[in-house]
Amino acid sequence: MLHIAPRLHRIQPSPSSMAGQRARALRAQGRDILGLTAGEPDFDTPDHIREAAVRAMAAGQTRYTDVGGTPALREAIAHKFRAENGLDYGVNEIIVGTGAKQVIFNALMCTVAEGDEVIVPAPYWVSYPDVVRLAGGVPVFVEGPEALGFKLQPADLERAITPRTRWLVLNSPNNPSGATYCAAELAALADVLERHPHVWVLTDDIYEHLIYDGAAFATIAQVAPALKARTLTVNGVSKAYAMTGWRIGYGAGPAQLIQAMVKLQSQSTSGANAIAQAAAVAALTGPQDFVAQSRRIFQERRDTVLQALNAIDGLHCHRPQGAFYLFASCSALWGLRTPQGTPIRSSDDWILHLLESENLAALQGSAYGVGTHFRISFAAGTDELLEGCRRIARARASLVA
Repeated sequence: MLHIAPRLHRIQPSPSSMAGQRARALRAQGRDILGLTAGEPDFDTPDHIREAAVRAMAAGQTRYTDVGGTPALREAIAHKFRAENGLDYGVNEIIVGTGAKQVIFNALMCTVAEGDEVIVPAPYWVSYPDVVRLAGGVPVFVEGPEALGFKLQPADLERAITPRTRWLVLNSPNNPSGATYCAAELAALADVLERHPHVWVLTDDIYEHLIYDGAAFATIAQVAPALKARTLTVNGVSKAYAMTGWRIGYGAGPAQLIQAMVKLQSQSTSGANAIAQAAAVAALTGPQDFVAQSRRIFQERRDTVLQALNAIDGLHCHRPQGAFYLFASCSALWGLRTPQGTPIRSSDDWILHLLESENLAALQGSAYGVGTHFRISFAAGTDELLEGCRRIARARASLVA
Protein backbone atom coordinates (compact mmCIF):
# COMPACT_ATOMS: atom_id res chain seq x y z
CA MET A 1 0.00 0.00 0.00
CA LEU A 2 1.26 3.46 -0.86
CA HIS A 3 2.42 5.44 2.16
CA ILE A 4 1.77 9.18 1.87
CA ALA A 5 4.17 11.31 3.92
CA PRO A 6 2.40 12.84 6.96
CA ARG A 7 3.46 16.35 5.95
CA LEU A 8 1.11 16.18 2.96
CA HIS A 9 -1.84 15.76 5.32
CA ARG A 10 -1.15 19.25 6.70
CA ILE A 11 -2.44 20.85 3.52
CA GLN A 12 -5.51 20.88 1.25
CA PRO A 13 -5.70 21.15 -2.53
CA SER A 14 -5.84 24.76 -3.71
CA PRO A 15 -9.54 25.75 -3.62
CA SER A 16 -9.19 28.16 -6.53
CA SER A 17 -7.44 25.60 -8.74
CA MET A 18 -9.95 22.91 -7.83
CA ALA A 19 -12.90 25.24 -8.53
CA GLY A 20 -11.65 25.87 -12.04
CA GLN A 21 -11.08 22.17 -12.57
CA ARG A 22 -14.59 21.39 -11.31
CA ALA A 23 -16.12 23.94 -13.69
CA ARG A 24 -14.28 22.41 -16.64
CA ALA A 25 -15.41 18.92 -15.65
CA LEU A 26 -19.06 20.00 -15.44
CA ARG A 27 -18.83 21.69 -18.84
CA ALA A 28 -17.48 18.44 -20.26
CA GLN A 29 -20.64 16.77 -18.93
CA GLY A 30 -22.73 19.19 -20.97
CA ARG A 31 -23.72 21.69 -18.27
CA ASP A 32 -23.84 25.40 -19.13
CA ILE A 33 -21.32 26.43 -16.48
CA LEU A 34 -20.39 30.08 -16.21
CA GLY A 35 -17.13 30.25 -14.32
CA LEU A 36 -16.17 33.42 -12.46
CA THR A 37 -13.37 31.78 -10.49
CA ALA A 38 -10.29 32.25 -12.65
CA GLY A 39 -7.64 34.67 -11.47
CA GLU A 40 -6.37 35.34 -14.95
CA PRO A 41 -7.04 38.06 -17.51
CA ASP A 42 -9.23 37.06 -20.45
CA PHE A 43 -6.97 39.01 -22.83
CA ASP A 44 -4.42 37.45 -25.16
CA THR A 45 -0.75 37.93 -24.35
CA PRO A 46 0.39 41.03 -26.31
CA ASP A 47 1.79 40.38 -29.76
CA HIS A 48 5.29 41.72 -29.11
CA ILE A 49 5.70 39.30 -26.19
CA ARG A 50 4.59 36.28 -28.23
CA GLU A 51 6.84 37.38 -31.09
CA ALA A 52 9.80 37.48 -28.70
CA ALA A 53 9.09 33.87 -27.78
CA VAL A 54 9.04 32.86 -31.45
CA ARG A 55 12.35 34.63 -32.03
CA ALA A 56 13.87 32.87 -29.03
CA MET A 57 12.83 29.49 -30.38
CA ALA A 58 14.16 30.32 -33.84
CA ALA A 59 17.46 31.37 -32.28
CA GLY A 60 17.78 28.04 -30.48
CA GLN A 61 17.20 29.38 -26.97
CA THR A 62 15.63 26.08 -25.98
CA ARG A 63 18.14 24.70 -23.49
CA TYR A 64 18.53 24.80 -19.73
CA THR A 65 19.02 28.22 -18.19
CA ASP A 66 20.73 29.26 -14.98
CA VAL A 67 18.66 27.99 -12.06
CA GLY A 68 17.95 31.51 -10.79
CA GLY A 69 16.99 32.88 -14.20
CA THR A 70 18.71 34.05 -17.36
CA PRO A 71 21.06 37.00 -17.01
CA ALA A 72 18.90 38.96 -19.46
CA LEU A 73 15.73 38.46 -17.44
CA ARG A 74 17.36 39.21 -14.11
CA GLU A 75 18.81 42.41 -15.56
CA ALA A 76 15.35 43.35 -16.87
CA ILE A 77 13.85 42.70 -13.42
CA ALA A 78 16.55 44.79 -11.74
CA HIS A 79 15.79 47.63 -14.15
CA LYS A 80 12.04 47.30 -13.47
CA PHE A 81 12.61 47.60 -9.72
CA ARG A 82 14.84 50.67 -10.13
CA ALA A 83 12.57 52.42 -12.62
CA GLU A 84 9.15 51.63 -11.13
CA ASN A 85 9.80 51.11 -7.43
CA GLY A 86 12.99 52.99 -6.60
CA LEU A 87 14.59 49.75 -5.38
CA ASP A 88 18.18 48.84 -6.24
CA TYR A 89 18.85 45.09 -6.52
CA GLY A 90 21.83 43.31 -8.04
CA VAL A 91 21.28 40.24 -10.20
CA ASN A 92 22.55 38.09 -7.30
CA GLU A 93 19.60 39.41 -5.28
CA ILE A 94 17.00 38.24 -7.82
CA ILE A 95 15.48 34.83 -8.50
CA VAL A 96 13.16 33.76 -11.31
CA GLY A 97 10.74 30.93 -10.65
CA THR A 98 7.99 28.99 -12.36
CA GLY A 99 5.38 31.50 -11.24
CA ALA A 100 5.31 33.75 -8.20
CA LYS A 101 3.88 30.84 -6.19
CA GLN A 102 7.15 28.94 -6.55
CA VAL A 103 9.12 31.96 -5.37
CA ILE A 104 6.93 32.19 -2.26
CA PHE A 105 7.21 28.42 -1.73
CA ASN A 106 11.00 28.57 -2.02
CA ALA A 107 11.27 31.40 0.50
CA LEU A 108 9.11 29.80 3.16
CA MET A 109 10.61 26.33 2.74
CA CYS A 110 14.09 27.81 3.12
CA THR A 111 13.38 29.85 6.25
CA VAL A 112 10.47 28.40 8.26
CA ALA A 113 11.36 25.74 10.81
CA GLU A 114 9.03 23.50 12.81
CA GLY A 115 6.83 25.64 15.03
CA ASP A 116 7.83 28.99 13.52
CA GLU A 117 4.99 31.47 13.07
CA VAL A 118 4.04 33.39 9.95
CA ILE A 119 1.54 36.24 10.24
CA VAL A 120 -1.07 36.02 7.48
CA PRO A 121 -3.62 38.86 7.33
CA ALA A 122 -7.14 37.73 6.47
CA PRO A 123 -8.57 37.68 3.89
CA TYR A 124 -5.59 35.94 2.31
CA TRP A 125 -4.66 34.17 -0.90
CA VAL A 126 -5.47 30.51 -0.46
CA SER A 127 -1.91 29.17 -0.76
CA TYR A 128 -0.14 31.18 1.96
CA PRO A 129 -1.33 29.15 4.96
CA ASP A 130 -0.77 25.75 3.38
CA VAL A 131 2.76 26.55 2.22
CA VAL A 132 3.52 27.66 5.79
CA ARG A 133 2.08 24.41 7.13
CA LEU A 134 3.99 22.29 4.64
CA ALA A 135 7.20 23.95 5.85
CA GLY A 136 6.27 22.97 9.42
CA GLY A 137 5.23 26.45 10.45
CA VAL A 138 2.11 27.85 12.03
CA PRO A 139 0.04 30.44 10.15
CA VAL A 140 -1.16 33.17 12.51
CA PHE A 141 -4.26 34.81 11.08
CA VAL A 142 -4.97 38.46 11.80
CA GLU A 143 -8.23 39.90 10.56
CA GLY A 144 -8.26 42.99 8.41
CA PRO A 145 -11.66 44.49 9.28
CA GLU A 146 -14.01 45.07 6.37
CA ALA A 147 -14.94 48.46 7.85
CA LEU A 148 -11.28 49.44 7.45
CA GLY A 149 -10.95 48.14 3.91
CA PHE A 150 -9.84 44.59 4.87
CA LYS A 151 -6.41 45.99 5.80
CA LEU A 152 -4.10 44.88 8.58
CA GLN A 153 -3.94 47.46 11.37
CA PRO A 154 -0.64 48.31 13.09
CA ALA A 155 -1.95 47.59 16.61
CA ASP A 156 -3.20 44.17 15.50
CA LEU A 157 0.15 43.41 13.90
CA GLU A 158 1.93 44.38 17.13
CA ARG A 159 -0.25 42.00 19.17
CA ALA A 160 0.36 39.11 16.78
CA ILE A 161 4.16 39.22 16.89
CA THR A 162 5.87 36.73 19.19
CA PRO A 163 9.47 35.51 19.55
CA ARG A 164 8.54 32.68 17.11
CA THR A 165 7.36 35.04 14.36
CA ARG A 166 9.51 34.67 11.25
CA TRP A 167 7.52 36.42 8.52
CA LEU A 168 4.70 38.82 7.85
CA VAL A 169 3.02 38.14 4.50
CA LEU A 170 1.59 41.21 2.76
CA ASN A 171 -0.42 41.08 -0.46
CA SER A 172 -1.30 44.44 -1.97
CA PRO A 173 -3.45 44.71 -4.01
CA ASN A 174 -5.02 41.80 -2.23
CA ASN A 175 -6.57 38.61 -3.54
CA PRO A 176 -9.50 38.28 -2.79
CA SER A 177 -10.54 41.68 -1.40
CA GLY A 178 -8.73 44.12 -3.69
CA ALA A 179 -7.46 45.98 -0.60
CA THR A 180 -4.48 48.15 -1.49
CA TYR A 181 -2.12 49.71 1.05
CA CYS A 182 -1.02 53.27 0.38
CA ALA A 183 2.45 54.49 1.34
CA ALA A 184 1.25 55.95 4.66
CA GLU A 185 -0.43 52.69 5.66
CA LEU A 186 2.70 50.71 4.84
CA ALA A 187 4.80 53.19 6.80
CA ALA A 188 2.59 52.63 9.86
CA LEU A 189 3.11 48.87 9.60
CA ALA A 190 6.83 49.42 9.08
CA ASP A 191 7.00 51.39 12.34
CA VAL A 192 5.85 48.24 14.13
CA LEU A 193 8.22 45.97 12.24
CA GLU A 194 11.22 48.14 12.95
CA ARG A 195 10.69 47.37 16.66
CA HIS A 196 10.90 43.63 15.91
CA PRO A 197 14.06 43.01 13.90
CA HIS A 198 13.57 39.23 13.87
CA VAL A 199 10.46 39.52 11.66
CA TRP A 200 10.93 39.45 7.89
CA VAL A 201 8.43 40.69 5.31
CA LEU A 202 7.27 38.79 2.25
CA THR A 203 5.36 41.20 0.05
CA ASP A 204 3.39 39.72 -2.84
CA ASP A 205 3.00 42.52 -5.39
CA ILE A 206 1.66 40.43 -8.28
CA TYR A 207 -1.28 42.84 -8.86
CA GLU A 208 0.95 45.93 -8.75
CA HIS A 209 -0.27 47.34 -12.07
CA LEU A 210 -3.96 46.70 -11.40
CA ILE A 211 -4.80 49.65 -9.14
CA TYR A 212 -7.80 51.83 -9.92
CA ASP A 213 -9.10 55.38 -9.55
CA GLY A 214 -5.70 56.90 -10.20
CA ALA A 215 -4.16 55.58 -6.96
CA ALA A 216 -0.39 55.11 -6.75
CA PHE A 217 1.28 51.78 -5.96
CA ALA A 218 3.66 51.45 -3.03
CA THR A 219 5.70 48.54 -1.72
CA ILE A 220 7.12 48.28 1.77
CA ALA A 221 10.85 48.16 0.97
CA GLN A 222 10.40 51.37 -0.99
CA VAL A 223 8.44 53.09 1.78
CA ALA A 224 10.67 51.87 4.60
CA PRO A 225 14.25 51.46 3.33
CA ALA A 226 15.36 50.20 6.75
CA LEU A 227 13.32 47.05 6.09
CA LYS A 228 14.82 46.29 2.68
CA ALA A 229 17.50 44.04 4.22
CA ARG A 230 14.76 41.73 5.56
CA THR A 231 12.16 41.99 2.82
CA LEU A 232 11.46 39.64 -0.08
CA THR A 233 9.57 41.48 -2.82
CA VAL A 234 7.66 39.04 -5.05
CA ASN A 235 6.14 39.85 -8.41
CA GLY A 236 5.62 38.37 -11.86
CA VAL A 237 4.33 38.91 -15.37
CA SER A 238 1.17 36.83 -15.20
CA LYS A 239 -1.48 39.41 -14.26
CA ALA A 240 -0.18 42.65 -15.78
CA TYR A 241 0.75 41.13 -19.14
CA ALA A 242 -1.87 38.35 -19.45
CA MET A 243 0.84 35.69 -19.16
CA THR A 244 -0.61 33.30 -16.58
CA GLY A 245 0.21 30.18 -18.60
CA TRP A 246 3.79 31.26 -19.25
CA ARG A 247 4.54 30.65 -15.54
CA ILE A 248 7.15 33.30 -14.77
CA GLY A 249 7.44 34.93 -11.36
CA TYR A 250 10.34 36.57 -9.62
CA GLY A 251 11.54 37.76 -6.25
CA ALA A 252 14.17 40.18 -4.99
CA GLY A 253 15.77 40.25 -1.57
CA PRO A 254 19.02 39.85 0.35
CA ALA A 255 21.62 37.77 -1.49
CA GLN A 256 21.87 35.20 1.30
CA LEU A 257 18.16 34.44 1.09
CA ILE A 258 18.17 34.35 -2.73
CA GLN A 259 21.17 32.00 -2.69
CA ALA A 260 19.28 29.60 -0.42
CA MET A 261 16.19 29.79 -2.63
CA VAL A 262 18.26 29.05 -5.74
CA LYS A 263 19.77 26.06 -3.96
CA LEU A 264 16.32 24.67 -3.19
CA GLN A 265 15.10 25.34 -6.72
CA SER A 266 18.12 23.52 -8.13
CA GLN A 267 16.79 20.35 -6.52
CA SER A 268 13.15 20.86 -7.54
CA THR A 269 12.37 22.43 -10.93
CA SER A 270 15.75 23.94 -11.83
CA GLY A 271 15.43 26.97 -14.10
CA ALA A 272 12.11 28.24 -15.42
CA ASN A 273 11.09 27.69 -19.05
CA ALA A 274 13.70 29.26 -21.34
CA ILE A 275 11.22 30.51 -23.95
CA ALA A 276 8.93 31.98 -21.30
CA GLN A 277 11.89 33.82 -19.79
CA ALA A 278 12.67 35.40 -23.16
CA ALA A 279 9.03 36.44 -23.44
CA ALA A 280 9.17 37.95 -19.94
CA VAL A 281 12.14 40.10 -20.95
CA ALA A 282 10.01 41.51 -23.77
CA ALA A 283 7.15 42.10 -21.35
CA LEU A 284 9.27 44.08 -18.90
CA THR A 285 11.32 46.03 -21.43
CA GLY A 286 8.86 46.49 -24.30
CA PRO A 287 5.83 48.74 -24.82
CA GLN A 288 3.68 49.18 -21.71
CA ASP A 289 0.48 50.53 -23.31
CA PHE A 290 -1.24 47.15 -22.85
CA VAL A 291 -0.95 47.54 -19.07
CA ALA A 292 -2.75 50.88 -19.00
CA GLN A 293 -5.40 49.67 -21.45
CA SER A 294 -6.22 46.53 -19.49
CA ARG A 295 -6.32 48.49 -16.21
CA ARG A 296 -8.92 50.82 -17.72
CA ILE A 297 -11.04 47.89 -18.91
CA PHE A 298 -10.83 46.16 -15.54
CA GLN A 299 -11.91 49.34 -13.75
CA GLU A 300 -14.94 49.63 -16.01
CA ARG A 301 -15.84 46.02 -15.33
CA ARG A 302 -15.37 46.51 -11.61
CA ASP A 303 -17.80 49.42 -11.57
CA THR A 304 -20.40 47.57 -13.67
CA VAL A 305 -20.38 44.41 -11.58
CA LEU A 306 -20.16 46.26 -8.27
CA GLN A 307 -23.35 48.16 -9.08
CA ALA A 308 -25.14 44.98 -10.16
CA LEU A 309 -24.10 42.99 -7.09
CA ASN A 310 -25.00 45.70 -4.61
CA ALA A 311 -28.48 45.89 -6.15
CA ILE A 312 -29.19 42.28 -5.08
CA ASP A 313 -31.06 42.00 -1.80
CA GLY A 314 -28.89 40.48 0.92
CA LEU A 315 -25.54 41.03 -0.81
CA HIS A 316 -23.07 43.81 -0.10
CA CYS A 317 -19.69 44.44 -1.68
CA HIS A 318 -17.13 47.13 -0.87
CA ARG A 319 -15.31 48.81 -3.76
CA PRO A 320 -11.99 47.05 -4.38
CA GLN A 321 -9.04 49.34 -4.95
CA GLY A 322 -7.06 46.85 -7.01
CA ALA A 323 -6.73 43.34 -8.48
CA PHE A 324 -9.73 41.92 -10.38
CA TYR A 325 -11.97 40.38 -7.74
CA LEU A 326 -15.13 41.37 -5.92
CA PHE A 327 -15.41 40.03 -2.38
CA ALA A 328 -19.07 40.29 -1.44
CA SER A 329 -20.78 39.68 1.88
CA CYS A 330 -23.56 37.09 1.77
CA SER A 331 -24.11 36.66 5.52
CA ALA A 332 -27.54 38.35 5.32
CA LEU A 333 -28.71 35.19 3.54
CA TRP A 334 -28.01 32.91 6.51
CA GLY A 335 -31.16 31.11 7.61
CA LEU A 336 -32.87 31.22 4.22
CA ARG A 337 -33.57 27.98 2.38
CA THR A 338 -33.24 26.75 -1.16
CA PRO A 339 -36.38 25.56 -3.01
CA GLN A 340 -35.35 22.04 -1.98
CA GLY A 341 -35.37 23.08 1.70
CA THR A 342 -31.61 23.17 2.22
CA PRO A 343 -30.62 25.92 4.67
CA ILE A 344 -27.98 28.50 3.78
CA ARG A 345 -25.64 28.64 6.76
CA SER A 346 -22.31 29.58 5.21
CA SER A 347 -20.63 30.90 2.11
CA ASP A 348 -19.96 27.27 1.18
CA ASP A 349 -23.73 26.64 1.13
CA TRP A 350 -24.34 29.77 -0.94
CA ILE A 351 -21.65 28.82 -3.48
CA LEU A 352 -23.13 25.33 -3.82
CA HIS A 353 -26.58 26.85 -4.37
CA LEU A 354 -25.20 29.10 -7.13
CA LEU A 355 -23.64 26.10 -8.84
CA GLU A 356 -26.62 23.76 -8.51
CA SER A 357 -29.40 26.23 -9.27
CA GLU A 358 -27.77 28.55 -11.81
CA ASN A 359 -24.65 26.75 -13.08
CA LEU A 360 -22.50 29.59 -11.76
CA ALA A 361 -19.06 28.81 -10.35
CA ALA A 362 -17.68 31.23 -7.75
CA LEU A 363 -15.48 30.79 -4.68
CA GLN A 364 -16.47 30.56 -1.03
CA GLY A 365 -14.96 33.09 1.35
CA SER A 366 -13.95 30.38 3.80
CA ALA A 367 -11.12 29.51 1.40
CA TYR A 368 -9.76 33.00 2.06
CA GLY A 369 -10.31 33.03 5.81
CA VAL A 370 -13.56 35.06 5.76
CA GLY A 371 -16.55 32.72 5.73
CA THR A 372 -19.14 35.48 5.46
CA HIS A 373 -18.13 36.44 1.91
CA PHE A 374 -17.71 34.99 -1.55
CA ARG A 375 -15.39 35.90 -4.42
CA ILE A 376 -16.06 36.41 -8.08
CA SER A 377 -13.47 37.41 -10.65
CA PHE A 378 -14.15 40.22 -13.08
CA ALA A 379 -11.32 39.06 -15.34
CA ALA A 380 -13.98 37.99 -17.84
CA GLY A 381 -15.91 39.69 -20.60
CA THR A 382 -18.60 42.21 -19.66
CA ASP A 383 -21.38 40.10 -21.19
CA GLU A 384 -20.30 37.10 -19.11
CA LEU A 385 -20.10 39.23 -15.99
CA LEU A 386 -23.59 40.68 -16.47
CA GLU A 387 -24.97 37.20 -17.12
CA GLY A 388 -23.23 36.05 -13.94
CA CYS A 389 -24.93 38.83 -11.99
CA ARG A 390 -28.30 37.84 -13.45
CA ARG A 391 -27.72 34.26 -12.32
CA ILE A 392 -26.73 35.42 -8.84
CA ALA A 393 -29.89 37.54 -8.65
CA ARG A 394 -32.05 34.57 -9.69
CA ALA A 395 -30.34 32.31 -7.16
CA ARG A 396 -31.01 34.89 -4.43
CA ALA A 397 -34.65 35.29 -5.51
CA SER A 398 -35.20 31.54 -5.27
CA LEU A 399 -34.32 31.47 -1.54
CA VAL A 400 -37.22 31.43 0.92
CA ALA A 401 -37.47 32.19 4.61
